[in-house]
Amino acid sequence: MEFTRRTVLGTIGAAGAGLAVEARGQQIPRPPDPSVPVHAAEPAQAPGVRGRMTGAKAAALAFSAERVPCVFGVPGAQNNEFWDAMKSIGLPYMLTSHESAAPVMADASARVSGRVGAFALIPGPGLTNAMTGIGEALLDTIPLVALVTDVKRGPKAPLGQVHSLNNAAILRTVTKAVFEVHHPGQIAAAIHRAFQVARAGPPGPVGVVVPYDLLSQTWDYDEPVPPELAPPWDEAAYRRALDVLRDPNRKVGIYAGLGAAEAAAELMAVAELLQAPVATTVSGKGVIPDDHPLAVGWGYGSFGTKAAERAFGQVDAVIAVGARYSEVSTANYNVPKHDHLIHVDIDPNVLGRNVPASVKVHADSRLFLARLLADGEQVRRRPDPRLIQAVYQDREAERAQHQEVQIKDGVDPMRFLALLGESLGQDGLMFVDVTASTHWAAESIRRNAPRRYVTPADNQSMGWAVSAAIGAQRTRPDLPVACVTGDGCFLMSGLEASTAARAHLPVKLFVLDDGAYHYMQMLQEPLFNRTTATVLANLDYPALARGMGLASLSIETNDQVLGGIAAALAHPGPILVRVAISYEGRDIRWLQSLRSSYLDKASTGQKARMAFRLLGRAANPALESD
Repeated sequence: MEFTRRTVLGTIGAAGAGLAVEARGQQIPRPPDPSVPVHAAEPAQAPGVRGRMTGAKAAALAFSAERVPCVFGVPGAQNNEFWDAMKSIGLPYMLTSHESAAPVMADASARVSGRVGAFALIPGPGLTNAMTGIGEALLDTIPLVALVTDVKRGPKAPLGQVHSLNNAAILRTVTKAVFEVHHPGQIAAAIHRAFQVARAGPPGPVGVVVPYDLLSQTWDYDEPVPPELAPPWDEAAYRRALDVLRDPNRKVGIYAGLGAAEAAAELMAVAELLQAPVATTVSGKGVIPDDHPLAVGWGYGSFGTKAAERAFGQVDAVIAVGARYSEVSTANYNVPKHDHLIHVDIDPNVLGRNVPASVKVHADSRLFLARLLADGEQVRRRPDPRLIQAVYQDREAERAQHQEVQIKDGVDPMRFLALLGESLGQDGLMFVDVTASTHWAAESIRRNAPRRYVTPADNQSMGWAVSAAIGAQRTRPDLPVACVTGDGCFLMSGLEASTAARAHLPVKLFVLDDGAYHYMQMLQEPLFNRTTATVLANLDYPALARGMGLASLSIETNDQVLGGIAAALAHPGPILVRVAISYEGRDIRWLQSLRSSYLDKASTGQKARMAFRLLGRAANPALESD
């Protein structure tokens, strides 16, 4: 079954009518008519919403039945009924300081828990403020459900209502589906259906739009939680993949993404069965433990770790499971070619789209890997001690390089990131923002379990990690949480740190401060021989932290790194740590690969124009960089 962003809930109209949901011709059965007695009672009722109650209570009970960890958001005049209902039934909720943080916290909650994230918004500015975060979840395939209240609708609805944008249409641009509710009797079924669609492959955010006046109306509900949709399976494609893997002389590598997060055990077993080195996407870090003998780090081209590039340089076939080969994760699709690519994904639209695949398998990653294990004797390889030794040596050489001081003017970011990852421990949750150090973090920070390393992958929302780390800490209070953000990112979302102080969430926020959008400087300087609009304001971080109720400290030299990290992690509450870094003196492999890819794909005319521009400005520098 395929669901699109245009999936909508059909209008019912008549009071007491059942719920019909249109999704490419598919329909949900109408709920039972409450006026008809039910004679056959089941021994035990499935979770759901039953009884006479207000629409607001039905909505809260529906979210509770779906086992959401927490509902994030900001209450407003159009959804106060829902917030009060959440309190009445004991559904966990959390006030964010700005609506932009609500979907981000819900996103992080979903990523670290494996459940569907949830948030609630008012129409108009509440929804528009949240668009960036919802878009990140859409592109990163994170299951979320948003309850968005709306103004009164219908032919007799007054004109000029506050927040009366076309809220459902706005929401459709950043979601898999939007369900519009037109009667209080539809509320519970719409929410349950939204969760079902959010979880179905590929996962993503789904919206439920409810006019606010329906929340205070009552109805007799009998809405069980629907079963999950069956995952796809392509038997013929699997057989073709098996044919490729049967050749015992064909060396295989595995490339795993976030789509394999629920198949970590199967992935490790298949890697050992095939004696295959395993590289991951950034979002997939930890789907195989980074200390596993066959784990080679992230990426497998010139943009990823050296260990991965070397190991995959020796393979003939690649199995990509739950990975989409997106632009950022491949440095502009700069992926090495192999004789065979078996691409396995729950989304048929990504199969072979960015990198040609010899076999396209539309299937759930866990099903594919489990089936491969069942057929293991047909593909088993002999142990390869030379491969294991080479991987170990390459990883240890990179680890030593990461922890070596190569930048002495200020703090070396790569070394700081490597030491922070080790100090946090393997159970810790690491959140990394969109900074110039993002790719260093992917290389140097090691995780031994999925859902322990989180970053905004494809929408690349600057400042995302601050709110995300807070949402993760609210969801997993049992685990330490560290966030690495940049000074530019912090300017965009840093005040949300006050939420951590208010909620007593001991998040550790590390701000890499160099006074500039250094990422943009590295992109602009080679192209234009100058930089434009990249210099930032200097913040008084201790004063800012004190004003928000956080502790603070500063790390200004390489000698202070280990002690500063230890002090921050030992602090019992939230803390803001300024890390005075410099970027001069280390190369970023991802950026070098990106530049190489762009130059390779540029036309002769484009290359000539860039060259003439650089030569002209070198001879006559008219404007200074800023």
